[in-house]
Amino acid sequence: MRILGIDPGLATVGWGVIDVINGKPKPVAYGVILTPKDNKFADRLMIIEEDLNSLIDKFKPDEIALEELFFNDNVKTAINVAHARGVILITCIKKCGKLYEYTPLQIKQALTGYGRAEKRQIQEMTKTFLNLPKIPKPDDAADALAVALTHSQTNRLSGNFKIK
Repeated sequence: MRILGIDPGLATVGWGVIDVINGKPKPVAYGVILTPKDNKFADRLMIIEEDLNSLIDKFKPDEIALEELFFNDNVKTAINVAHARGVILITCIKKCGKLYEYTPLQIKQALTGYGRAEKRQIQEMTKTFLNLPKIPKPDDAADALAVALTHSQTNRLSGNFKIK
């Protein structure tokens, strides 16, 4: 089972691909989609759509997991990220058809057993579960891998990988 995890954003979209083989997660690749802040808003959305299409074509995920938005006090930023997330949702549904969403609380709970875990704890657990030599960088890529790991341990998959 191949899973593409996505951490949505406008300036930076984190992505991470893992394979679940015999119930164990294995890292495949990770990175970010960057959109230049000097570009027009619509052009930035188009970059996300085109790059995400390319990633899905390249890695051919069986399922895609996406982090739900966490709204902060900056309404303009939240609205812009929501637009980007909409592009991501449509692209994923069209290209893969199997899309699952997870809240930050669900991700923290799945990886640490504690819904209020700090970002660093999530990154350390991601590194540990994927047997990586160091925490993936940038943070958005590590977050995307955490989303993929969260999905890998749900009952939706045949592997039923459980993080304990």
